[in-house]
Formats: sequence, structure tokens, C-alpha cells
Amino acid sequence: MKSTAILLLAISGLLAACSTTRDGQLQTAPGNRTPVAHNTIVNCPVYDGMKKTSIVLAQTTAGNEVQVTDTINAYFVRVRLDKDGQTKVGYMDRRCFGERGDK
Repeated sequence: MKSTAILLLAISGLLAACSTTRDGQLQTAPGNRTPVAHNTIVNCPVYDGMKKTSIVLAQTTAGNEVQVTDTINAYFVRVRLDKDGQTKVGYMDRRCFGERGDK
């Protein structure tokens, strides 16, 4: 009976510690979220979604500057660019900047 009570107490203590750690991580301020300017190295489309079949919002040419606002996943980054006097926000393939997808 004592070992069961000690085991339950230990488990509840571990669960409380994990919950406290997770909540603390959620409340910390995010890292530097300032957009970073990058130049494309090839002609690349800016998509409205994170699929190659998504609608193309704009087409960039080699040397265009875009602001990377977030690194969404291993294949796409979220970008902001000015095209025809309008600011567009979309997604570009990481390889447009000369970076491998696994970085």
C-alpha cells in the first residue's frame, strides 16, 4: 500500500513539473522576429500556400530582395515583398536563397 502511494505521489510530482516547464516555455518572449532581407539566387514564385500547387502571388527574379519573416518548415519560408506597388506576403521555397532544405 505504501509503495503504491509513493508511486502515485512521484507520478503526480513529475506531471506537475512537466506542466510547469511547458507553461514557462510558452510564456517566454519569442526570439527575434524582425524580418531579415535576403536576395534570391534564382527565379522563384511566391505562393499563397506551402505547396507547389498553390496559387502564385508573384514571380521574383534572381537578385530580388525579399524579407523573410518566418522559417515555416524545412522546405518553405514566409516572405514579404513589394511587387507593383503592393506588399505581398506569401511562401517561397528555401532553395531560392541557396539554402538546403534540411537547415
